Order: sequence, then structure tokens, then C-alpha cells
Amino acid sequence: MAVAVEGQLNTHELPSYGSRSVDCFEKIEQIGEGTYGQVYMARDKSTGEIVALKKLRMENERGGFPITAIREIKILKKLNHENIIKLKEVVISPGPEKDEQGTPRNKYRGGIYLVFEYMDHDLMGLSNRPGMRFSIPQIKCYMKQLLTGLHYCHIYHVLHRDIKGSNLLIDNEGNLKLADFGLARSAAKDQNANLTNHVITLWYRPPELLLGATKYGPAVDMWSVGCIFAELLHGKPIFPGKDVPEQLNKIFELCGAPDETNWPGVSKIPLYNKFKPIRPMKRRLKDVFRHFDPLALELLESMLTLDPSQRICARDAIVAEYLWADPKPCDPKSLPKYESSHEFRAKKRCQQRRQQEEAAKRQRFQLPPIQQAGQARTAQTRPGPNRFMHWSRPPVGHRHGMPRGPSSGPNRYTSNQGGYDGSGVGLGYGSGVYPPQGQAPPHGLLGRGPHGQSRWGPPSNYPQAGPHGGPGTGWS
Repeated sequence: MAVAVEGQLNTHELPSYGSRSVDCFEKIEQIGEGTYGQVYMARDKSTGEIVALKKLRMENERGGFPITAIREIKILKKLNHENIIKLKEVVISPGPEKDEQGTPRNKYRGGIYLVFEYMDHDLMGLSNRPGMRFSIPQIKCYMKQLLTGLHYCHIYHVLHRDIKGSNLLIDNEGNLKLADFGLARSAAKDQNANLTNHVITLWYRPPELLLGATKYGPAVDMWSVGCIFAELLHGKPIFPGKDVPEQLNKIFELCGAPDETNWPGVSKIPLYNKFKPIRPMKRRLKDVFRHFDPLALELLESMLTLDPSQRICARDAIVAEYLWADPKPCDPKSLPKYESSHEFRAKKRCQQRRQQEEAAKRQRFQLPPIQQAGQARTAQTRPGPNRFMHWSRPPVGHRHGMPRGPSSGPNRYTSNQGGYDGSGVGLGYGSGVYPPQGQAPPHGLLGRGPHGQSRWGPPSNYPQAGPHGGPGTGWS
């Protein structure tokens, strides 16, 4: 701002205090949507920088700004790492927000937007590209970056609690970043605090949470990483359950049934007696995935260990032999560049394809057309003595017409709590459904092996401090 002449006021320029207005950005296209907001690819009018602009929906908030959103912003401002998404700023819309038809939603409220660095892809959208199959050096490159970013979170006592493909963002330089910290929690002073177990998307949720544990630590994130690792190697999710009982059954069929021998203290977890298998089930992970590289299988075994206190930690996983053996991880900048691949776009393309196929089938059999959402249901009567009624169905693939549970989609990732805002589709920039409340490093630099001593305390990686299947780390 220009300095005023002595004895006069500067009335031409005003200082800018607080947050900028969303009018400083030009929306280019929508790239994500969910129950709690939309995400747009936008351009900063002053610098020309492309960003991701996520709007928080506030219509249903009666107590002001959501405390969970405040927690997410605080965590993202605290973390500063090349493998963690960067929250650039928070901007506001001072005037009344309008819907798609231009009608004000609430004339007394504006809007709040989170501005993130823009990423070209998420892992789910990228892997769903037709004919896409990641090479081993590419998988190792992504896994190293994921583990490095997660290790940084755990050093600062932050649990992510929602690791899945749609929350791992990738740019065209090959850089992978952890995103969507809407369910993340920082360490609390009370290390015996109970935590909610209604976190982490079902297909990536560890057995201790499925069994009702309320005391747990960073091991829950490592189970999710193991699911991602297996999915990259296998080409599809390994635990695609529809509900908690089915999810546990799939885990037990592959990893064996838990008991006091392989998981001391498991019988004390609240839901163990309700969901424990009625027949013996042996661990079959090595048999099912015997086609994997032996070193990859060893690392996967240590990640998908039932007992969270024996599960490998991110620090030890980074230096696992598999990630440093030939073929070595490729340089991120050497990875191929792809056309922008977002989950939101992939699902829209899939929906449009299904609608076209349905329309072609109906035209071939001369069936009545499908009505669009919002139209009144009308009855049609066929002539003849035996007349019967035909009601039109909702559009195929309509998001809100899907059954509960993670949708299989093209047999890959779940859409539950995905995306920028977690509850719909898109990338992982925003929070999820806000709940109620080539050279290897020197040998031995960070320790090795799934049972090595770690910074979380000897003798195991994640020592338990409570009766409910996980360490009492104090995240609340």
C-alpha cells in the first residue's frame, strides 16, 4: 500500500486483513463432490496459479464452524512435508451462497473454502484408467513416498485414520501426497483416552477397529497401507466387504482367525465374542499371493499382521529389503505423464457409459426410456385384457440410489468417504464426513524387521496399553 502524504489520509488503497475472498479465484471445472461440499479446479486471478478449491457446506451447522474442520485445518498447518498435501489458505464468500439455479441457500451466511495445491491425479483415478497396470519400480516409488509421508505424521503423533487410494494424490511429476485429514487426530495429553472406531473406509479398516477397539495407535494406518500395497500388486482390492461381518470374514479367511495365541488380549475386545469364527481358520496369505515377489510377500505379511502390537511401523517399512532390491524404485520424475485422472471424473464416465448401454438396450428391445431424477413417476398401461403397470426407474448409477456399503465400481476402490471431502467422490483434498464428534540407506540406520524396536516403545512396534486391542496412545 502506498504511503500517504504527511498530514493526509490514504483513501485510495485499503489494507487487507483476514482471509481473502473466493472472488480472487476463477473456477474452471468441478473435480469432486460429496455430502459436505464440492471441489473445483480454480485459477488464482492475481498469480494465475492453478489450485484446488474446496467449499465447506455450512447449511446444516447450527453451532458455528465445525470443530472437526478446525482440527483438520490445525493439523494441516502443523504438518509441512513434501509427501503431505499443502493447505495454502482459507478463503471466504462474504455474500449469500447460491445453489446451481442461482437461488440463495441462506441469505445470512456466506461460505468457507479451503485452498489446496492442485494435484493431477489420485491413485484410484489413475489405476482405473483403461489398461493401466503399474510397474514394480513404479509401485515401489509410490510406496516409498506413502510410507515417508506417513512416518512424518507418526513422528508428530498424528494418526491419519483414512488411508485409501482416493486420498493419495499424485501429480504429473510423480510426487505422491497424503490428503484428506478430516478424520486425523493429534496426540492428546490423556494417553488413556478412548477413540472412536468408526473411522477408516471399510475395505481398509483394521480388525481391531472392526472388533470395537477404542484404544489404538499408528498401527491402524499401517493396516490400510498394507491393503493399498496388496491392491497395487494384485490389481484389485483384497478385502471388498459389504458390511462389518463380511469384512471380518474376508480378513479371517486370508489372515487366519484371531485367538489368544496369535493376538494376546483379543478376547477382551468388546465385539470379539460376537464375531469370532465358529470354525478354525488358518492364515493363507502366503498361499493366496504366492505369485508375489518373496520380499514383497514378506513386507505384506508384516503389514497385515492381526496383532497391532506386532504390526510393522512406517519407519521399519521404509527400509524393508523389498523397497531397495532390484528392480529399484524409479525416480518420480521418470514416471509417465497421464491425462488428469480424478475419481469424480472416472465415476461420471462410468455412469455415462452405463446410461448409454442401458439406453441402447432399451432401444433394441423397445422399452420405455429411463426418466431423469426429479421427474414424477408416471404409469404406463398396455392395451389388452391383462393390463399391468410399468414405472420408470431412477437413472442407472445415480449416487444416492446405490445400496449402502462400498460400491465395487470397476472392481477396484471403494467410494465410501472418498474424495476431496471424503463423503462423495473426488480427490482427497478435503475432510471426510465429519463425525460427531537408487541406493539403500546404511544398514541399520532406522532399524528393520517387523518386530524391531521402534520409537513407540520396546519391545514391540506398537505396545498395547489397554484391554481393547491397541496401544493407549492418547489420540482423542
